[in-house]
Amino acid sequence: MRGFEPLSSNGRRLNTSSGGFGQVSSKSGTVDLLREAGVAHRMDAEGLVHHGVEFLFEGQRVPLDLTALSGGKSVMVYGQTEVTRDLMAARADCGAPIVYGVSDVVVHDAKSDRPAITFVSGGETHRLSCDFIAGCDGFHGVSRQSIPRELLKEYESVWPFGWLGMLADTPPVNPELIYAHHERGFVLCSQRSLTRSRYYLQVPLSDKVEQWSDERFWEELKNRLPDELSKKLVIGHSLEKSIAPVAQLRGGADAVRQAFPRRGCGISCRNRGERLNLRRLRRQLFVAILREYYHHGRDDLLASYSRFALDRVWKGERFSWFMTRLLHDFPQQSEF
Repeated sequence: MRGFEPLSSNGRRLNTSSGGFGQVSSKSGTVDLLREAGVAHRMDAEGLVHHGVEFLFEGQRVPLDLTALSGGKSVMVYGQTEVTRDLMAARADCGAPIVYGVSDVVVHDAKSDRPAITFVSGGETHRLSCDFIAGCDGFHGVSRQSIPRELLKEYESVWPFGWLGMLADTPPVNPELIYAHHERGFVLCSQRSLTRSRYYLQVPLSDKVEQWSDERFWEELKNRLPDELSKKLVIGHSLEKSIAPVAQLRGGADAVRQAFPRRGCGISCRNRGERLNLRRLRRQLFVAILREYYHHGRDDLLASYSRFALDRVWKGERFSWFMTRLLHDFPQQSEF
């Protein structure tokens, strides 16, 4: 960004073995943003453009033409870890500083006009004096823990089930993604490429991934799909299996503004169902506000970040809640 120099630090190493679940959606502007930043060449070459999606209810297939319904928009299927690879490579190519593998990260004087970060790298302690600290280190990161508990408002909804996900080098069962409601539980048929698929099954929170052999997973997936799809399903050895709890978590609107009214941290709290596009919206907004601050001396927008960002975030949360209620089975819920 012209006008000021950001420095990134990251205490974790990137796991790029399998590719995280997530889609880069042109509908939300993420694809356009990556192209504008000059980091989309691999995405454009390797990503899969989708123009629709399918829903399954009681075995009935309901196709949805997203392109026709959205005025020509489409969805780009491209793994989140692949986006991270591209951004890391672009930053290295431009010579901008970034520090990996750090430990003991601590935020200091977050409410002051000159906050700082200390961290250990290469066995030595380093201190960064900052204009701003953007806390993009997730739910368990240092940034969120730096907000005083009496100021942090959280809203959480925990669902009584999890997603059992499996990645396999098998061709997708369907050209478009499938979201299925079934009496045995929700199903998502996704893909990373034309030869790599990712499938998800709704399972009880009490289940352990060790209980799910590849054979059991494939058999259950077949049971939840209509015959015309289950017969097309290509099975194979799993590359990765895991169970993720399904929940929504959002920090309250006043948390960041009250804890760090001028400088400090912009916190990006975790939502386990949230995808790349919503996070991109928040960070793009933050960058736009910083441009106004540095280029035009405007500091009035800083205090408005939470209000602007959370307005969009709550819309995303509402949609996520609606889709969860629509597609999942709730064993303890009556038909009413």
